[in-house]
Amino acid sequence: MSSKPSPTPPAGVLERGLSILESFDEQALRLSLNELAERTRLDKATLLRLAGVLVRARLLHRFDNGVYAPGPALLHMGMLYRRTFDLGARIQPVLRNVVQETGETAALYTRSGEDRICLYRENTWKEVRHHVEVGTRLPLEAGGSSAHVLRFFCGEDTPHARLIREKGYAMTRAERIAEMASVALPVFDADGSFIGSLVVLGLASRHNEKAQLKAVEVVRRELALQGFSCRPPAGWQAPV
Repeated sequence: MSSKPSPTPPAGVLERGLSILESFDEQALRLSLNELAERTRLDKATLLRLAGVLVRARLLHRFDNGVYAPGPALLHMGMLYRRTFDLGARIQPVLRNVVQETGETAALYTRSGEDRICLYRENTWKEVRHHVEVGTRLPLEAGGSSAHVLRFFCGEDTPHARLIREKGYAMTRAERIAEMASVALPVFDADGSFIGSLVVLGLASRHNEKAQLKAVEVVRRELALQGFSCRPPAGWQAPV
């Protein structure tokens, strides 16, 4: 097994902890205490103390035989990093194409506690439209199709549960705002994680049921082209 020794051990506590995590690579997914000591040049007493802290933080995993491996918290951080730098680049083309084909505004909402937050949005070019700034928080209890989708896929009850379960979308008219109609679908990433709800919304007078159903097909197609899905992963069970 190859090693990556440093000329001198890192001096700061944070640098020492990072040196432990950086000891792992594709050829060394599991390392013993001796191997970690060789790679970090830390004495074993210091190494044991820092490894204990990392294990409690779930950044490091210790097997019963004393061997160490990267911990599950690193996967969570990796997913956050991926979404930070990848989600916008993939979802914005979806929103732009949906607006181009439907003529209505499209937005992606995610859930935060009892609110939904607008992460990304592409506005229609039509003069009369509903406007919400990116980053705006709206209470879930206020309703709207995206609120129902977020509630359903977070395991909560909603009067639209049957339609979401059977058809895969929620459709509302004049629920949160009297003049608006919207249709929303769930967005799952390729790994099966639930990202949020993509909604297409417009004036109720022009965004009729036929237009809403067209929007459903457009959204499904455009999401699939970017590696997303509107269907939950295999084994996922909708709430009764």
